[in-house]
Amino acid sequence: MAMRDVTRREILLAMEEYDRLGQEAFLARHGFARSHTYRVAHDGRAYDSKAVVGVAHGYLPGEEPLRPDQFSGGHGHALDVLRRAGFTIVSQTADPLTEDKLLALMGKVRMSRSSGRPAPHQAVALAWAFGRARRGEARLVPWSEAEKEIAGLLKEHATDGGRPRPDYPVAALTRAGLWELPGWEGEVPPAHGDGELRRWFAERQPESGLTEEVYEAVRRSGTTRVAAVNLLVQRYFPDDDPRELFQAVGLWDDAVADDAPDATYEEAAPGGEGGDTAALYRRLCESVEHAEARNGRGRRAQRVRSDPIRSALARRAVLARCGGRCENPGCAGQPDDFTRRGQPLLEVDHVDDLGLGGRDHPETMAALCPNCHAVRTRGSRAGELRAVLLAVAEERHRQLYGER
Repeated sequence: MAMRDVTRREILLAMEEYDRLGQEAFLARHGFARSHTYRVAHDGRAYDSKAVVGVAHGYLPGEEPLRPDQFSGGHGHALDVLRRAGFTIVSQTADPLTEDKLLALMGKVRMSRSSGRPAPHQAVALAWAFGRARRGEARLVPWSEAEKEIAGLLKEHATDGGRPRPDYPVAALTRAGLWELPGWEGEVPPAHGDGELRRWFAERQPESGLTEEVYEAVRRSGTTRVAAVNLLVQRYFPDDDPRELFQAVGLWDDAVADDAPDATYEEAAPGGEGGDTAALYRRLCESVEHAEARNGRGRRAQRVRSDPIRSALARRAVLARCGGRCENPGCAGQPDDFTRRGQPLLEVDHVDDLGLGGRDHPETMAALCPNCHAVRTRGSRAGELRAVLLAVAEERHRQLYGER
């Protein structure tokens, strides 16, 4: 038997024992500590996630409960078992990693350079891990698996002439606080040299992956995910087109900015930390324009392919700018209802149609309620409304971004 054999039946039996004994007695009986990061919710109650899974293992035929040191309570172990069985995971992190904090952490990573250009090895490793997070795959994987997969991506997409050695970028990212090698005491050797670092990984064969808070930030919030990918593009590929790398890891498609089903509105909301809408809007517009320059002025011509990262950043900028309200000054009444996740019922429209050569840029886009969006696209007054919305978008863009 293994953890993958634990089903909803065994978990419910463990929860019944938890309820019967109470939290303190249950944890003491099986040697677990309280969960500080995640709990599992069921019937209006919250349970210590790792303890419940460990005890559930003991309800398998012929098996004993697992001890805390026999498995991980995070992704790849306990949380995956609970999600697979249909339970909801509740984050208990008092200060979750915000988008701004993640970008700041990524920006402090000391990049290596090859021939005067940024070496892409760290970006390749992070792209691999971000793709796993987006798909909800195990956060931590055996080093043999991580090494093989990252090395394959390095051979294919790191064209700077460097060796496809995953241990170099992983060591650097671990020291920067983005990566985790749990279960091994002592510092990882510096991410340079050769023999010592290779031996360290070969002898220990550690599990490897993003830290829990980085994994959760990228997994849950589509806007955070897009911002992180965009930063990788800007820092590590200033003169190259990295879309094949991001396509390979599952981070370059029209749904890349979608939130995880269990993300809350607060996690996915397009507001900036500290509520500075103008600063957030300027930052997003600068990222869009950086992508425009990379992709040939952003025109949707046949020679220029779609850039979902640019599109996602532009859409988020418009939603931040509108403040949750329809941008049609003649709106007859935005619906009072919200989406199932508590978001305003708004759709972002390319007023200057992409199919006719329009820009994928907030200056020519507007946030519209479903009624106004229908008028703009199918109504008899679509032409009049188009002119009004272009003027509104340009004026609001100038107010927040300034003259360029």
